[in-house]
Amino acid sequence: LGLLAKNFEGYCNLSKVVSDAHVDGFYYRPRTDLETLAEHADGLIGFTGCMQGWIPQKILHGKDGEAEEAMGQMVDIFGKENYFVELHNHGIEEQAQLVPELLKLAKKFDLKVIASNDVHYVKGEDWAPHDALLCIQTGSKLDDPKRMRYDAREFYLKSREEMEDLFKEAPEAITNTFAVAEMCDVKLPFGENNYPVFTMPPEISSEVEDNGSYLLSQCTEGMKSRYGLDYQPPELRKEDTEDKIRELSERLDYELGVIAKTGFNDYFLIVADFMLWAREQGIPVGPGRGSGAGCLVAYLLGITDIDPLRFGLLFERFLNPERVSPPDFDIDFCMRRRSEVIEYVREKYGRDCVANIITFGTFGAKMVMRDVARVRDLPYAEADKLAKMVPDDLNISLDEALEKSPEFREEYEKNPIATQIVDTGRVIEGMVRNVGTHAAGVIIADRPLKELVPLTTQDGVLTTQFPKDPVEDLGLLKMDFLGLKTLTVIAEAESHIRKKKGFEEFRVTEAPLEDEKTFNLLNEARTIGVFQLESDGMRRLCRQMTISNIDEIIALIALYRPGPMDWIPDYIKGKEDPSTIKFPHPLLEDICSETYGVMVYQEQVMEAARLIAGYTLGGADILRRAMGKKKPEEMAKQREIFVKGAKDTNKIEAKKANDIF
Repeated sequence: LGLLAKNFEGYCNLSKVVSDAHVDGFYYRPRTDLETLAEHADGLIGFTGCMQGWIPQKILHGKDGEAEEAMGQMVDIFGKENYFVELHNHGIEEQAQLVPELLKLAKKFDLKVIASNDVHYVKGEDWAPHDALLCIQTGSKLDDPKRMRYDAREFYLKSREEMEDLFKEAPEAITNTFAVAEMCDVKLPFGENNYPVFTMPPEISSEVEDNGSYLLSQCTEGMKSRYGLDYQPPELRKEDTEDKIRELSERLDYELGVIAKTGFNDYFLIVADFMLWAREQGIPVGPGRGSGAGCLVAYLLGITDIDPLRFGLLFERFLNPERVSPPDFDIDFCMRRRSEVIEYVREKYGRDCVANIITFGTFGAKMVMRDVARVRDLPYAEADKLAKMVPDDLNISLDEALEKSPEFREEYEKNPIATQIVDTGRVIEGMVRNVGTHAAGVIIADRPLKELVPLTTQDGVLTTQFPKDPVEDLGLLKMDFLGLKTLTVIAEAESHIRKKKGFEEFRVTEAPLEDEKTFNLLNEARTIGVFQLESDGMRRLCRQMTISNIDEIIALIALYRPGPMDWIPDYIKGKEDPSTIKFPHPLLEDICSETYGVMVYQEQVMEAARLIAGYTLGGADILRRAMGKKKPEEMAKQREIFVKGAKDTNKIEAKKANDIF
């Protein structure tokens, strides 16, 4: 049965029907029933469907009376103006038999007729790659006479002229197809947030007015336990207020102001709630990573364990008031017990409001070469040789592989079988090969998810049918629950240590950050099993660096990635001999002195843009993001802003500003 949504109500109903078919009605295929359809028919347009459809099947089996009865039921469900009789012509005999019968029924029920075409591939000549794709999906070979195949070669996207030619006996069917397209006008609610609402504990809800004041009260308690200091509201701050109290209170006010304005109060309370629950259950939780560590509110609520003031981390990198995108905490849990936290969230916010996110695995260049070779029955050794000619670059396409590898190009030009495999592969690469589940992402909504996105199940777990970007665009809250093996290892080690006499109270979270023995271990490169420090390259770097404090470990990890890697020699030289350190401008001295004149961190980029070119931190975050995404056109735009800003703010000439940029 074909269904189209006319409006947003229709989209929501379509989402419910599809979800029901996948989650509750799955039997070999997703199925729904007439009751469900009738209940959710508002805003939908229905069609009789292809020759596998309910009514066409009854006609083909000679059950004309039942076909008529079925059509009557459909007209009752959708209404005459929203139900259409669909004609197909792919040169298949049964379809030709159906046309006169369907036209008769259309006349009887006074229904409009539309012409449509099954589209399995875009261009007419793509029938062969499509045939190969069918074999890949069904695990059969191209020369197997008994395999599933589409004998007709008409399943491509046809032009209006081709369709008019095919349906000369019912020209109105073509006009009606366009009329149906005109009926559809779905506007999806982008930018609205459908985040779950945090329910305050009953004993609290009478004392505080709203979730904003509850969030503030939680943060002031956190300030007392983290720093041993009391929050001072703006009206009580005086000239003689202690610097640290003033700094903390002002930053807290600023962050809470942005969080409230962007509508994320509930988000912070929800994350803090399940983090607290995990800790109470003794589930090992990571100290926080990524941009979330720059948020003081997160530190005070116990979401992160890293003091943003001590490490000079910026809130704007996490939540930018100038470009509102949902905050995103990457939270690490012990791999073994991560599922318990997700289960807690399901229980708390409703099983139908929480789902995993689907991912689509696509055909890469190497994979498609192997798959097409297999269905062509090429011996494994030859197929393997061909696939290995494709360079190992990430996300490389077959066209890029032919440019990059002379050996592959030569094989393609001289060997006709290789030519056929590559040409078929070019059409198939990038298409969906399999579906999986997002490694960490979980969606939480304020209503049953099937009202907003179609759902399915994977291994019995509710999963969205849209991948992560569309799901976030629809205003749904995505949380990353990462399972980290290292946390499991640390928890095991901790419990072994506590069994020793005198160490019963040992807590790894209370271990000091300045520890000579640890630095010695790292300097000797004995780092197998140490998170992010165990690769050969990392261990070589450990030997070169002579680490003497925690900040140098942080720099070491940040330097060891594409881009900053080129600056490692300068960093080491600057550390050993400070006279070699050069700053492109005196203003950068404060920002880059801790990293010996090298710009290692995203925070340094933001601070530099602020000091040199007068950026706001929000604007600087947009520059940082453009750098991270490596978008040349966005960077060109930022260069102009930077050069002009440097001139206006610090009278720096264009040449110098360009050098700094």
